[in-house]
Amino acid sequence: MKIEDGVELARLTTLGTGGPASAFARPESEQEVEELLQWAERRSLAVAVVGLGSNLLAADDGVDALVLRLTGELASVEVNGDVLRVGGGTANAVALHRARAAGLGGFEFACAIPGTIGGGVWMNAGAYGGDFAGALERALVATAEGSAWLTPAELGLSYRHSELRHGQVVVRAELRLRPRPSEEIKAEVRELNMRRKDAQPTNRRTFGSVFKNPEHELSAGRVLEACGLKGHRIGGAQISPKHANFIENADRATTADALALMAEARRRALEHFGVRLEHEVEFLGELELAEL
Repeated sequence: MKIEDGVELARLTTLGTGGPASAFARPESEQEVEELLQWAERRSLAVAVVGLGSNLLAADDGVDALVLRLTGELASVEVNGDVLRVGGGTANAVALHRARAAGLGGFEFACAIPGTIGGGVWMNAGAYGGDFAGALERALVATAEGSAWLTPAELGLSYRHSELRHGQVVVRAELRLRPRPSEEIKAEVRELNMRRKDAQPTNRRTFGSVFKNPEHELSAGRVLEACGLKGHRIGGAQISPKHANFIENADRATTADALALMAEARRRALEHFGVRLEHEVEFLGELELAEL
């Protein structure tokens, strides 16, 4: 397997920020993932998976880790009855297209999640009332010791959360779907995409939703909007004028710019609403938000 060094994560993340990874590889099979995890373990090197880079904030100074992007058979899709067998590196859009072609519904919500199957399982991604926990039958998780199939309960899936940790890689998943006419699926996806385009900055460089929705009558976006943060800018990063729970790369932003915006957003949410916002975006490298 080819292992590269110094690959800039800014090229691999949708926000377009982040420094180099100390090691980078593109495994194409479960066996290759296990071998790479063993290689990293021998070197006491952390492991992270980038997927499509749509929910990641990587340190400007770089990441001292083996960063993986799953390809080959780990980005494939197969249909078996009402089960969609997908690789962890498969884009949600590709899986949804295959499900629609097979007349299988239940994964329509994923049209609003521009990531991969593995990332969706990792954070139990969801949108418009659906999430991975509701569609997932089981996931094959690789570690340096081998691979095992885990159910949603064993994965500990809850709101935007799983019990998976770095060093565990979702290499495959099986989605249990239900028969539905392709035209109905197509119509619902069209409607959801229109709602997303109307509400979110889909034509800007972002990493997706910044914060999880708090236990409050207002969503995270509404809280931040009420705090007057729409369009607020630090350096090259700005809180989206369209949706306050998104940060845009407006002009050569750095991760430090985005992190500073997140800190200010959390401070104002606590000051004005008594809400402690918890970040949904995954941190890679030496990044942290100060305690409030």
